Amino acid sequence: METTQRTDQQRSAEHRRRELLEAADRVVLRDGPGASMNAIAAEAGITKPILYRHFGDKGGLYAALAKRHTDALLEALRAALDAPAERRERVEATLDTYLAAIEARPQVYRFLMHPSEAPSPGEQGFDVGLHSAPLLRRLGEELAEVIEERVDLGPQSAQLARVWGHGIVGMMHAAGDWWLGERPCSRAQLVSSLADLLWGRLAAAGNRVGGPGF
Repeated sequence: METTQRTDQQRSAEHRRRELLEAADRVVLRDGPGASMNAIAAEAGITKPILYRHFGDKGGLYAALAKRHTDALLEALRAALDAPAERRERVEATLDTYLAAIEARPQVYRFLMHPSEAPSPGEQGFDVGLHSAPLLRRLGEELAEVIEERVDLGPQSAQLARVWGHGIVGMMHAAGDWWLGERPCSRAQLVSSLADLLWGRLAAAGNRVGGPGF
């Protein structure tokens, strides 16, 4: 009986947490990096102390939102990598998936990567590097695992896969950030140009024996 009650309480808490994250998402879509705990609490129909009880502080809420959106992005990137297409097409599809995601929800992207340096009264500001670096690090490690699993890079394959994984994520992030702010070309043109930059070594590498192929 106690186990069932604890399970029900846990499910209820998880459901409530999802509801609060959805409320936070709505505020972030509206306010971008300026989203405040006060606004999120009001959107959720609760007081700020209750919001703090669930997430600790704005940094805790940020981390929960970052995981939510990074999980979704990684799922989309894996789908692009697994699509039945030629390698070059899958490289372009993966780049396009990332750029399409930040283009579709620019306010969410800016909240995650460019937290406001002018927080609302009574709220602590973000340390941009402290909060955004782990998100990029996670993307880099995930991509490194995919590369090592699929591509034969010869001696020191694991190390080179990590170099490639973090390098590609850094390239996508920097190029995407610049492109989203200035829009100097179409998304398709940017995808093609970045794929050209990556293609030489990728085209030459063979598939790892026994792996899913790339």
